[in-house]
Amino acid sequence: MNSGILVVAAERELRRRLFDALDQAGYPQIHSARDVAHAAILLEGRPPHPPLQLMVMVLSGDERQAQSCLEQLRRLPGGADTPLIAVLAEGATLNPAELPSGIADWLSTAQIDTELVARWRRAQRSHAGQPKPGPAEAGHEPGDYHYVFEEADSEWLIVDAQTNRLLEVSPTVVRHSRLHASQWEGQPLAQVLRFEGISITQVLADANRSWYPCQRKSAQGADVGQASVRRIRHAGNDALALMFRSDRADLRAEAALTLLSRIFASTSGVDAQIAAGRLLFDELGLDYLAVWSARHDGADAPLQMLQLWSGDDPAWPPAQLQSSLQLVLGGKKLFYRTDAKRLAAVDPLLQQLELAGFAGLPLYDERHTIIGAMLAGTRKGFGEVGIIEPVLRCAAARFAQVLELGRTREQGRAEGLVDALTGLPNRLLFNDRLDTIIREATRNGECFAVLFVDLDRFKAINDTYGHDAGDQVLRVVTQRLCSSIRASDTVARYAGDEFTIVLRHIVKNDDVLRVAEKIVQVMETPLCLDDGTELQVTASMGLSFFPDDAGDAQTLLKHADEAMYSAKHHGRNNFQMYEVSPEYAKEHGMALKSRLRHAEGNGELRVVYQPQVNTETEDIVGMEALVRWEHPELGLISPAVFIPLAEETGLIVSIGEWVMRTACRQAKEWEQRYGLRLRLGVNLSAVQLMEPNLLETVASVLRDTGLDPTLLEMEITESISIKAAPNLVENLNAMHRLGCHIAIDDFGTGAASLDYLRRLPADRIKIDQSFVRNIGVDPDDEAIVRATIEMAHRLKRAVVAEGVEIEQHMQFLRTHHCDELQGYLFCRPLQPVSFDKLLAERQRLLDVRETMPA
Repeated sequence: MNSGILVVAAERELRRRLFDALDQAGYPQIHSARDVAHAAILLEGRPPHPPLQLMVMVLSGDERQAQSCLEQLRRLPGGADTPLIAVLAEGATLNPAELPSGIADWLSTAQIDTELVARWRRAQRSHAGQPKPGPAEAGHEPGDYHYVFEEADSEWLIVDAQTNRLLEVSPTVVRHSRLHASQWEGQPLAQVLRFEGISITQVLADANRSWYPCQRKSAQGADVGQASVRRIRHAGNDALALMFRSDRADLRAEAALTLLSRIFASTSGVDAQIAAGRLLFDELGLDYLAVWSARHDGADAPLQMLQLWSGDDPAWPPAQLQSSLQLVLGGKKLFYRTDAKRLAAVDPLLQQLELAGFAGLPLYDERHTIIGAMLAGTRKGFGEVGIIEPVLRCAAARFAQVLELGRTREQGRAEGLVDALTGLPNRLLFNDRLDTIIREATRNGECFAVLFVDLDRFKAINDTYGHDAGDQVLRVVTQRLCSSIRASDTVARYAGDEFTIVLRHIVKNDDVLRVAEKIVQVMETPLCLDDGTELQVTASMGLSFFPDDAGDAQTLLKHADEAMYSAKHHGRNNFQMYEVSPEYAKEHGMALKSRLRHAEGNGELRVVYQPQVNTETEDIVGMEALVRWEHPELGLISPAVFIPLAEETGLIVSIGEWVMRTACRQAKEWEQRYGLRLRLGVNLSAVQLMEPNLLETVASVLRDTGLDPTLLEMEITESISIKAAPNLVENLNAMHRLGCHIAIDDFGTGAASLDYLRRLPADRIKIDQSFVRNIGVDPDDEAIVRATIEMAHRLKRAVVAEGVEIEQHMQFLRTHHCDELQGYLFCRPLQPVSFDKLLAERQRLLDVRETMPA
């Protein structure tokens, strides 16, 4: 009996490759899921027996993520005893030896097409009763070496033991050298690898895995590094495997990026500064590194925070005599790739150290005040300038960040604003920062999110293990939260086991949701107390957004707190976004209706604008006006809640006219300022369309605001029935004669027919976001989108796709000739001040482009 195969991969391209490989091998029932939650939906209602035949899981993270994914898959129906093959993505940070037990085999993404089915059949034999191999050996015959090809980021070269010619190289060799595999195979080893101080014949004869300095051929000439040799079997014959590793991150961009990610991944503090310095020193092959702090107490001499040197310590000259250091502290940047000895005559430090390459960079705080200096040098000179300079600048920014944070904490402790246990801002300092962030966001038209984090059942930990154990837990939680956010964000200990976080500069809500998901995953990892006790500590989180949910600090925190309790009610160990629930709206319907009657007069309504862009040029061609209601106590109330109330009470007529008038006046102002002739989309409800004087209202608005009628587009939802709105066709035709455009919104969700499209004077069709968001996920929805675009074009209608959130959406829609796009990939709905800045920046870029020489 065929009981099915499950494939789980976040990237659509990998899902398709896995599906195709198994499908071509004749496996008919394949479930393809983007994550474990999606897999649970696909397998819902399936009995646990018979078990699935196979599960394939793509891993892109670390060991903890792999263990978590494995445990979740085992809980799926039919997944408890199913053989599981892991596919290691290119960005995965774990190596095969770190794979959790319970995985039958593994392979790299490069091996999916050629190895997956063979590994599956091998796993079947093992599952039928043969001993299961360990992770580092899984699926490989004795002497098989391919599993080491994907070990970390190493390069492997396989050589015939008799002829010393290359038989094969790993994908990493091809990637790093930028030479195709065909340029390696069959080459004499002596032509691609040159050892220093020892003959290649001796290295191959010893094959003792010792490391020898060497140079490896590349498209740029040669990469410097080290190599070791071991004996293996290849196709039944003796062979040699050489592993090459570059020892200088300043020679390879990939290594430099890895180095920077490791430096910035370290938490803040003195230990982090030392760790970052050691990483920089070792990976760049430096001979000298020093970090200095400018004294903020008025003293002339700076304080040395870090110093690393590869030789015997000389008699270090005083800081006042180091002219290079003084220049850097004064704001001058120094960079000498190979000629630093020019400074030796005026700087005793350079004279003593005999450095050929030298760099000095000022360290700046947020106000661009110099707070220190970083000095770095090497006897042999620096590598590629295009790599080493950005690396040093980024490292200097990290040292500056750590230095500034240390000063802030010292000041905070002195003023009672920092929590003594965790070193985080306390409630008082957090509230002050939140007020400042709100003022800046209001001035700049920015958005941010507030997270309220509460540990689940923390009191039980204190009661069972004591307060010392509770303190250990809070310190670990602090480290995990800080490691999950960016440098521009803020974490505070609000009270007891409650933490608050501000995530700044938000463009789309998904950015926040990814951080929240990351925190949930990080918190799920067990932690160990000093006495060896292992604890599982989880957290419940609530999210609120500025300005969507509230415009003041107190209400933002209140809403985040309410959302956190909603997460508790949903079973803990999750996060929830704040929203006025339909249940609340139903329970308080009369109160909301009453308040809505006065919302316009009280200035609680506002209009925001979301740009629409041309698919090919990605230039702004239009905008949709959207109404928002900010309740004085409840914050922002979803249009899905208050629009039905407005329609039920008839208030939608006056609110709709206010929105139209406000948006047209704003559009006219932008037209006069920028001359872009942006199309303005305004939504009309069924109640408005039944108004006999709708045409007079539209004409009055256009006359009073002076907006060109051809720039106004009325959007009607597809679900409006011609029969239910008897004046629909007449009103739309009249507005069309007036010069306005007509668009059918939410297309695909209603019951519109071709006759509906034929009878209405529609210029544009807007594909509903529910279909667009499934591009790359659901082939059926992709087919609907393609068919809609083709049908609309045949009917001479333009097409706008809503809900475009990722590059994959855009590429699909561009390939199938969708005319315009709208969604968070480009911009969220913006307040007028923010939209104006967007247009001003567009104009500035155009002016710069026009002044550039041809």
